[in-house]
Amino acid sequence: MLIAHLPAGYILGTFARNRWPGRSEIMAAAMLGSVFPDLDMLYFHFLYFHFVDGGRTHHHAYITHWPLFWAAAGLVALSVAKWRDPRYLAPVGAFFAAAMIHMILDSVASPIMWLMPFDRRALELVTVPAMYRNWVMSFTLHWTFALELLICTWALALGFRPTKPGAATPKNST
Repeated sequence: MLIAHLPAGYILGTFARNRWPGRSEIMAAAMLGSVFPDLDMLYFHFLYFHFVDGGRTHHHAYITHWPLFWAAAGLVALSVAKWRDPRYLAPVGAFFAAAMIHMILDSVASPIMWLMPFDRRALELVTVPAMYRNWVMSFTLHWTFALELLICTWALALGFRPTKPGAATPKNST
């Protein structure tokens, strides 16, 4: 996935905010969790690419793209949140749910090692062939990119839908 992670986080945050009203931090947690696994791109581009192996290791091989890492970290974080202050359960849960959605979305057209560190086999739903010199063109012109556009459209629709009116005071009332 190239462009759908943040919109997917917005969709999750919208549903979570509706489930737990009055918890404004849920949206921020969901959106942050939806892109947090790609922080490894900073390491990949600015350190690993130039100084370690010239970019031969795909960033999906790093721990930030191991679903079992996110599941384990989420269980620990949820346990700590429940123990320290249960008010944090919803945003912590939203953050880690969004990180797992990131893994699912990446698995559509990119290999993800779902059982790492126990098994290095990678799973992907569809392999995007390198039809063009630029890998971005190969991805954006592949049919799976339509799924990304659908997610983005869904997020936009949620963002532009009218808000539910509150309990208004009737006209001409005293």
